Amino acid sequence: MPNIKIFSGSSHQDLSQKIADRLGLELGKVVTKKFSNQETCVEIGESVRGEDVYIVQSGCGEINDNLMELLIMINACKIASASRVTAVIPCFPYARQDKKDKSRAPISAKLVANMLSVAGADHIITMDLHASQIQGFFDIPVDNLYAEPAVLKWIRENISEWRNCTIVSPDAGGAKRVTSIADRLNVDFALIHKERKKANEVDRMVLVGDVKDRVAILVDDMADTCGTICHAADKLLSAGATRVYAILTHGIFSGPAISRINNACFEAAQCSKCFLGGRSLIHHHLLDCVAWILLCTYPFRFGFTFIYLDPFLAKYPLGPK
Repeated sequence: MPNIKIFSGSSHQDLSQKIADRLGLELGKVVTKKFSNQETCVEIGESVRGEDVYIVQSGCGEINDNLMELLIMINACKIASASRVTAVIPCFPYARQDKKDKSRAPISAKLVANMLSVAGADHIITMDLHASQIQGFFDIPVDNLYAEPAVLKWIRENISEWRNCTIVSPDAGGAKRVTSIADRLNVDFALIHKERKKANEVDRMVLVGDVKDRVAILVDDMADTCGTICHAADKLLSAGATRVYAILTHGIFSGPAISRINNACFEAAQCSKCFLGGRSLIHHHLLDCVAWILLCTYPFRFGFTFIYLDPFLAKYPLGPK
């Protein structure tokens, strides 16, 4: 596979290595470090002149530092005469700040898009954007990959009563996502309308749809403090659901998330390894972590992308039954 170079940022090197292994390539040499004043320094350790460069950097961990590191890596490759630079960003940073929902609020996702373009990115590959309109913030091609094929596969193989289930969105914003999955499975869907007092704190939830005597499967693109997903599970059980599952693409799991999930009423939960949190939770015996790995294959060069479902890395039951 000539003319392709894959470089990894420091956010999720394990994911980058899996992508490179899947493609039969070695990761490019790059050194990232910080000066004593905390400025980020990047040194590309090999020639990229005329090459098709892919930089893998997810929006997890120290988000601001990782974003700055990505921008510097893109610019370093561009001014080193790379033919094309593609940023592979499994979890897009600042994706939740995608609109002006109140006076004087910033649209930070648009700002990030501008920064990536100015740095020199020619192409963006991401996964399950929090809001699809973020693609319109760019004037360069954006591939938004979906976890839906992996979700469908897992549901059919691991939930015996999937034909009598309801796919549930924990908020109105995910309605399109769950209706697509429900249509593919030929089952019903529901959604939960939530009202927030402030960020990361849910005030009230209202269920729209019927889950009585059915298996409820919550599907969401990300889980941060997990307050929404855990409150939604309680709401579904009180509405008559027999069992509740959760399927999450980006497991951020900040603050009290781990303790909340461990004490929640989920039968099982799934998260991807596109976010570093998915990997670290294996050691907590809380989640089944599935590697929904972004692969740009033969792929990379001709723009074809697909999702590869690795074998389960861990299988542990969740919370009280």
